[in-house]
Amino acid sequence: MPASVTVSACPLSTDERPAPPPSPDTLAYSFTLPAGPVSPRIARTTTRAVLQTHGLADMTDAAVQIVSELTACACRFAPDDEVYVSLRYRDGALRVIIYDGHARHVHPRLAATCDARRRAALRVLGCMVRACEGEWGFGEAREPGGGTRMWAVVPWRGARGYAGG
Repeated sequence: MPASVTVSACPLSTDERPAPPPSPDTLAYSFTLPAGPVSPRIARTTTRAVLQTHGLADMTDAAVQIVSELTACACRFAPDDEVYVSLRYRDGALRVIIYDGHARHVHPRLAATCDARRRAALRVLGCMVRACEGEWGFGEAREPGGGTRMWAVVPWRGARGYAGG
């Protein structure tokens, strides 16, 4: 009997280059969580581990609180959905993006009311990001399936100063 042969249309990589060691420049993580009460804690723990692994432990206090505020808000607005978290470090700043499944309201008055509620839920986040000399916002997600995209960009220098202050 002939031996069994597996054929693949996709070539396998034979490149043996080691992956670059963790550094701020290689920080790029995304993960999805259920929109439940433990998700902010999981997001905080993951963020803390990622920042420490990539040599950014000095911005952990501010970044963990920011991720927690955004995740908690997303879970509040889309409790039966999932929350997508993205952490990237680019150009000297941590970029946090959270997507939730709460779609934009079509009726203008409902949209304005919902935006006001979300802004109120993110009041602490706004104060923190300003203290870190960063930026934040939210709006309609441009991804398939819609929902809401919330984000914060926190410079390393500002986040580092937040922990000291």
